[in-house]
Amino acid sequence: MGIYLNPDNTDFKKSLNSEIYVDKTELIKHTNRVINTEQQFISVCRPRRFGKSMAANMLAAYYSRGCDSKEMFSKYKISTDPTFEKHLNKYNVIHINMVNFLGESKNIDEMIQFICEDIIDEVIEQYPDLNMPRRKTLLNVLNKAFAQYKISFIFIIDEWDCVFRELKNDKESQEKYLDFLRDTLKDQSYVALAYMTGILPIKKYGKHSALNMFTEIAMTNTREYAEFTGFTEAEVQELCEKYDMPFEETKRWYDGYDLKGVSIYNPRSVVMSMTGHDFDSYWTSTETYEALKVYIQMNFDGLREKVVDMIAGEKVSVNTGKFQNDMSTFNSADDVLTLLIHLGYLTYNDGKVWIPNSEVQQEFINSIEDGGWETVMNAIRSSDELIEATINGDEENVARMVEKAHDENASIIGYNNETSLSCVISLAYYSARKEYIIHRELATGKGFADLVFIPRKTSDKPAMVIELKWDKSADTAIDQIKRKQYTEKISEYSGEMLLVGINYDTETKKHSCIIEKIAK
Repeated sequence: MGIYLNPDNTDFKKSLNSEIYVDKTELIKHTNRVINTEQQFISVCRPRRFGKSMAANMLAAYYSRGCDSKEMFSKYKISTDPTFEKHLNKYNVIHINMVNFLGESKNIDEMIQFICEDIIDEVIEQYPDLNMPRRKTLLNVLNKAFAQYKISFIFIIDEWDCVFRELKNDKESQEKYLDFLRDTLKDQSYVALAYMTGILPIKKYGKHSALNMFTEIAMTNTREYAEFTGFTEAEVQELCEKYDMPFEETKRWYDGYDLKGVSIYNPRSVVMSMTGHDFDSYWTSTETYEALKVYIQMNFDGLREKVVDMIAGEKVSVNTGKFQNDMSTFNSADDVLTLLIHLGYLTYNDGKVWIPNSEVQQEFINSIEDGGWETVMNAIRSSDELIEATINGDEENVARMVEKAHDENASIIGYNNETSLSCVISLAYYSARKEYIIHRELATGKGFADLVFIPRKTSDKPAMVIELKWDKSADTAIDQIKRKQYTEKISEYSGEMLLVGINYDTETKKHSCIIEKIAK
């Protein structure tokens, strides 16, 4: 079934019975605050496997009259909130999974019909003494039930956006669906709260900004709900201690979602990593990399360049405001990047977008292994050799490999500017991120070092400071590292340190390199 009126707490109990359950019950504190207010409509959009359904089941278990949930919640954070008992199991909860209805319907009209019939049937079963209205429409039945029994309805709608994901180009069906949701929810006295989950923000069609009463919680703006989007750093640290897993490696693999300054980890991946006691790509295995490939191969000016920059570890500017909140209307590279934010392939903060972690980074690599990205892949595949040459002080080989990467990727990145050289260097040293924490433009000493490689705790590699020059000399780069005391920032590192100066001559198109080793 896709609809449950006043469900029991069975679904949420499964979460509580799981080996790992991270207490997110304080989400209820936020929903309690808006019940029967102008802010009673909440749309929560985040990627697959980020706990949306778990949160929906939790809210259903808390609010539903079909549950006796006091004891179940008594062990968790919400139990200490002043509003806990006020709203506990006090409402008619209609819990809908839209995917179920879309899957069994021939078209949108039949889907809406099935939803209406099932809700009406459930209301009649729950209230056999209901004085039924003459016209048994959904709105009439719900209004009659509310008027007769004085019990408000809470709507919890899971996968609300499935119509926009599955019927990507069917504008008429999408508009009918939006109208149905608007008519059912907006300005209806029987509604105390509507909580919708999905991946995409709410689609707007001119006058069909039908659901403009919703507060939208999305990966581009999580508002006060950031900590409920995934696992926080403190929660992951606690799990790492419990399961004897290295926190720094967990952070490299699954962190990186920067939501209003809150560092969020992918919850499914962390759980799988802890219980399996290893590190692998878990979240991305729920979808084929082909889904990502379709979008990054789109022919928009600047898109390939931005993708390469991000693979190299850069942050790129993006305008998320023009995105049409669907999976078919793309007019620019910004639209594609904004969709990838909502799908979880990118993270966003303060007008910048980047690849969040190693797990997702690998999906980008899988997606560019063919189809015109061969030169980028050549640089990536050669990165281990470049790192070894750098550590061995092989200046000539380092200059040769950097020059090759620069030459081959000039058409994608753009050649004659210092920013492109920086991107090439980051790309050429791609595999270093397994052993190093890499900082771009790191404030240190008396200026900003171009690239600083700080070894991870588990690494025995030397620290590196790389300075880039343009039409000067590699000696000048080394001199700047020393003169501006760039090494001070990593003075606590007790091992060997490498100073690497790289210069590019725009006239000869030649690169030069000098490497100095400093023993500490």
